[in-house]
Amino acid sequence: MRKFALALSLCSSVVLFAADTAQERLSDATKVFNEIMATPDKGVPQELLETAHCIVIVPGMKQAALGIGAKFGRGYAVCRQNRAGWGAPAAIRVEGGSFGFQIGVSNTDIIMLVMNDRGMRRLLEDKVTLGAEATVAAGPVGRQTSASTDVQVSAEILSWSRSKGLFAGIALHGATLRPDNDVNEELYGSKLTNKQLLSGGQTAPASAMDLITALNRYSPREAKDTPIETRAVGKDKKK
Repeated sequence: MRKFALALSLCSSVVLFAADTAQERLSDATKVFNEIMATPDKGVPQELLETAHCIVIVPGMKQAALGIGAKFGRGYAVCRQNRAGWGAPAAIRVEGGSFGFQIGVSNTDIIMLVMNDRGMRRLLEDKVTLGAEATVAAGPVGRQTSASTDVQVSAEILSWSRSKGLFAGIALHGATLRPDNDVNEELYGSKLTNKQLLSGGQTAPASAMDLITALNRYSPREAKDTPIETRAVGKDKKK
């Protein structure tokens, strides 16, 4: 317990040290997505991105480890809206613990694709544990690659990580996803829930337009059975 508390304390201090605003985190998420998709042989497969219902991007997830590791990250989930491309982002927290023998702190970017309606419904809940309440698998790498194993095909969520320039699929078993309501309030000026934001009909803030534009640029197709239209205003989309 003392080691676990020490790991949590170390992780928390790093998160506080690297604290940023909701708008800055949106910018970081956009940068992470653009950088990953700019490398076709090492990016998220195009076919999977085009059929995904939602995407979760967590820039700079922290992991502190001293016998027992603690993970913590903040990012955004975005879901497709029929006829209008990708919709308004919802703030999300990723938390999880892992056992290991590393000493130090790592900084990892995380991308998750929610592949079907079941996975999307999980994302709308107050808490979901990957591997327990939602099936998760390591995603394949390469823009021209598609899901190739039974586990990947049947998974509700596919996940990848990027650390020190290495981008690879990773199964985030045991990690939990929770709404980050304080960040939603900071971003939208009111206490909107993730269910309200991801189900459609909400207006995206101007600060989210770069991310939405990037998602629409790399994934213009509509996934089937996606929710109703969400409009985004406040800044013209980049061409």
